[in-house]
Amino acid sequence: MNGWLFLNDNMEDVLVTLEGEKMYIETIFREVLNGEEYLYWYVVQGTGGIDVDDSSHWIDKKHIEYWDECIDETFRPVELRTEVVMIPEKVRKSMQ
Repeated sequence: MNGWLFLNDNMEDVLVTLEGEKMYIETIFREVLNGEEYLYWYVVQGTGGIDVDDSSHWIDKKHIEYWDECIDETFRPVELRTEVVMIPEKVRKSMQ
């Protein structure tokens, strides 16, 4: 099973772990290009949360197993510069 399928199939447990990580939004996009699969992450995360590597929750341990199996650690991501952030004030307040 692919990691992203696993996360979708266990979303209730995934959502439990996000709060402790101060992860407000985590989205994974998938693309298949020339037979190769690429995953792209978009996250909105607060500071001071638990690092997924330090989590004792079973879902995080399984997520890390998939990560270790699937993610090419030699690939260096492109760091994009934020130009515009559009978050309504009531949503921003709930993220504190």
